[in-house]
Amino acid sequence: MAWTRISISLEQEQAERIRRHAERAGMDVSAYLVHTATRQMTETEAIEERFAGVDAVIATAETEAARAGELPEEPVADLTEEDRRDVERALGLVYGADRPAARPGEVT
Repeated sequence: MAWTRISISLEQEQAERIRRHAERAGMDVSAYLVHTATRQMTETEAIEERFAGVDAVIATAETEAARAGELPEEPVADLTEEDRRDVERALGLVYGADRPAARPGEVT
């Protein structure tokens, strides 16, 4: 396996803090930084994978909203039951399923 050197610049205080953490972990600074960065990347990738479906729904909704232009002055009354469930699920993602009264236009 080929090794690559990466040079970083940081404040002295940050460098000392990293050295102390590396020492407590029983690692040299280089190994500690690689371990910590790898762990953070793994966590980020897991989160991205977990929420990829939600991100896709949001992207689709934003695209459709951009194409739709302005919202109608009156609510659309001819939604199918499936459309209504989709709207409820989307509102639940935004406002929380346990807080239906917090939605815009509803009286508490």
